[in-house]
Amino acid sequence: MSERMNLSEQTLARFAREVAKYPADQKASAVMACLAIVQQEQGWVSAEAENAVADYLGMAPIAVHEVTTFYNMYNQRPVGAFKLNVCTNLPCQLRGGEQALRHLCDTLGVEPHGTTADGAITVQPCECLGACADAPVMLVNDRQMFSFMGDERLDELVALLRAEAARRGKQE
Repeated sequence: MSERMNLSEQTLARFAREVAKYPADQKASAVMACLAIVQQEQGWVSAEAENAVADYLGMAPIAVHEVTTFYNMYNQRPVGAFKLNVCTNLPCQLRGGEQALRHLCDTLGVEPHGTTADGAITVQPCECLGACADAPVMLVNDRQMFSFMGDERLDELVALLRAEAARRGKQE
């Protein structure tokens, strides 16, 4: 119960709106939405947040953890302002997915799953994004898909993201 106290009233209100979409005896159906809310508000899903979601939904903590670890859209540790998921499944590998991942890592000076020193960008491999014909593909912040990501397009994207990170830094 104490872990749940770490969640803001705003977060709990958002949870309640998601839970209300399901029959009363199926609160657990809102687990993915609740995890997404935590991540939107905190940037990642900690073990404490998983326990708070489990407590709120009346689920076993391991059941929530299974959801968090199954989907790569949930960050299990802090990530940069921009998270770049590069598809490395076979179709993308055959069309340059591994090269795209290596290029990003080399350009940014990080290893896969690493974050730049300024905290702006995290790069990680991921499973199929469902756009094999557009390979290599990547997903930015689990929301925006980019296709045909050769070195030149990757460099353009990195420049754009760095500029946006710098702009955000000046506003704070």
